[in-house]
Order: sequence, then C-alpha cells, then structure tokens
Amino acid sequence: MRVALFVTCLADTMFPAAARATVRLLERLGHEVVFPEQQTCCGQMHVNTGYLADAVPLVRRHVRTFEPYDVVVAPSASCVGSVRHQHAMVARRAGEERLASRAEEVARHTYELSEFLVDVLGVTDVGAYYPHRVTYHPTCHSLRMLRVGDKPLRLLRQVRGLDLVELPAAEQCCGFGGTFAVKNADTSTAMLADKLRHVLSTGADVCAAGDSSCLMHIGGGLSRLRTGVRTVHLAEILAATEQTAADAAGETGARR
Repeated sequence: MRVALFVTCLADTMFPAAARATVRLLERLGHEVVFPEQQTCCGQMHVNTGYLADAVPLVRRHVRTFEPYDVVVAPSASCVGSVRHQHAMVARRAGEERLASRAEEVARHTYELSEFLVDVLGVTDVGAYYPHRVTYHPTCHSLRMLRVGDKPLRLLRQVRGLDLVELPAAEQCCGFGGTFAVKNADTSTAMLADKLRHVLSTGADVCAAGDSSCLMHIGGGLSRLRTGVRTVHLAEILAATEQTAADAAGETGARR
C-alpha cells in the first residue's frame, strides 16, 4: 500500500523521532511511505484559538496536498481530529462548499497511526521489541474525537519484552490543551500534577502516548521533578526491534 505521511508541525519541528519511527514501522510492514513536501500546518491551532478565517488557506493547502493519495497516516490523534472534525466546518463557515466536500473526502482516508494499523491493516503484532515497563496515557483527542478505544493498548500488549502497566485515572486530561496551558496555566499545572502522580504510581520507566503534544507537557513535568521516567511516542515503541535495543545499549556503553 502507498501511504502519505502527514507529519504534523510538532513532529517536524520538535519531535522528528515520532515521524521517523512511523516511516520505519510502515516500511517494515511492507508499505511504501511518501512525504508530500507541500504540507504545512493543518490549521488546528488557528481554529482552536478562534482564528477560523486564517485557517481557511491552511485547510485549502492541506486538501490540495493530500487529496491525490488513497491513504494518509499521521502519528497524532490531535491533528487527525482536526482534519476530520474541523476542516469541512471551517470551509463551510467561509462559504466554500466545494472545499468542504473535498475536505470531507480527504478526512475519510486520513488515519491516526494506531487505527490505521488495527482497523485498516488488521494487525496488532507489528514485530516490535521493547524491554521496558510502560504505562500508556490515552490522549483526549484520541479518546473523545477519534474514539480509537483500546487500539493502542492492543498494539502495546503484543510488543515483546514490554511490561504494560495500567495508568490510574487514565482518561483524565493531562492539562495541556494547546493554548489552554498558556491561558490557564494554574489549572493546567494542577491537572498535570494529578497526571504525574498517577504515572509515578505505576513504577513505569516510560510513559507512552499517541500525541507528542501531550508527551511534551507530561515529559516537561517529569523532567522538572527529576523522576527519570521518560516519555516516548507510541510509534517509537512499535518501531523498536531487538536491533534498535542492541544499538541503544551499545551507545550507552560507549558513553560510559
């Protein structure tokens, strides 16, 4: 299958490891991954902050970039949620019905990584190996907009060497919410404190999620507390193999 990678702004600028892992994983499963270079921001942050008119050119560009492809995959429930639930709305409010229809068509074949693997490819065992104790944070957009359910957990349970531990109060928001964390910093920080407490209670080495934005928020808190717990994108875990584990061990030994 030929898959177009919707890389997202955050992966492109701050967390490229998640995008690279997505490519490695899909290619290992036998699929061709292409990267449409014309892609830019999907416009989610504009819409969420109330700048709908400014989002229209971004929606138009996204549609034009990805409509030639039968399948579009992104390592982000948040951005896929924007494509599915905001793009057509933005176009219609601007009076562009034709663009809205095209956006709906692109949305129909745009998938978050875990739902693409489970629902489209029909696989849960992707041949991964990750010898760590992991807890999983289900992000708000994956739960409430895309309704991916337990698909990420089904994938993680098949990863060899991985000890998956349940996260208490998993469905509670981590407090990020994009500009919410800036505009409502005190509330965001209190929500993050609850999430950190739950993560640390699991004794996990790694907190995983399907959105780099939430991992950035949680990871910042874990780092400030000097907990030693790492945040890792779901794609990086699913892309990991015995060879990558051996390479990582070798790099650690060399630094010592």
